[in-house]
Amino acid sequence: MSAKTILGQTAEIAGPKKAFIIPKPEVAAAMIKRAKRPLLIIGAEAQGMETADGDLIDTAIKVSKSGVSVVATGHIVGEFRRRGAEVHSMPLMNLGDRLRDPEWLGLDGKGRYDLAVFVGFSYYLEWLVLNGLKSFAQGLTTISLSRSYQPNAGWSIGTMKAEEWKEVIDVIVESIKEGN
Repeated sequence: MSAKTILGQTAEIAGPKKAFIIPKPEVAAAMIKRAKRPLLIIGAEAQGMETADGDLIDTAIKVSKSGVSVVATGHIVGEFRRRGAEVHSMPLMNLGDRLRDPEWLGLDGKGRYDLAVFVGFSYYLEWLVLNGLKSFAQGLTTISLSRSYQPNAGWSIGTMKAEEWKEVIDVIVESIKEGN
């Protein structure tokens, strides 16, 4: 992987706390595997994002079989169900509000999530939700697997070209599968 470029929204300042760049995809996979209650949050743009497994929806289905809870936002849940996958569904803004609530017991009622992984969202929408979580969700670590650096996440894979991003996602998914 090449060095990551840090970009962001023009004229927007993320504040004194900014995302750390994940140095290698194996680090992201290790963080996901180490989490007690990880949640993979998939946005509507996932359908058009190609990976080695097809698109990001197929990749998310593969990750869900490794024990990671998956929530689809917006209309994309229908695509998961057409492919035979059972995932949770919730609008992103509602999910962001719930993730910051210390009394919320999760989509399955088994307790709070300690890690939220975001992918498949427009830059500005993800930026907004991560900003709220950074400020108000105590005890929640956030990772952005989007192709653009997300300063409001706890961790971001940085900005990269589509081909490099596919390789990074594939390494993360394969590393997660190896642990199960």
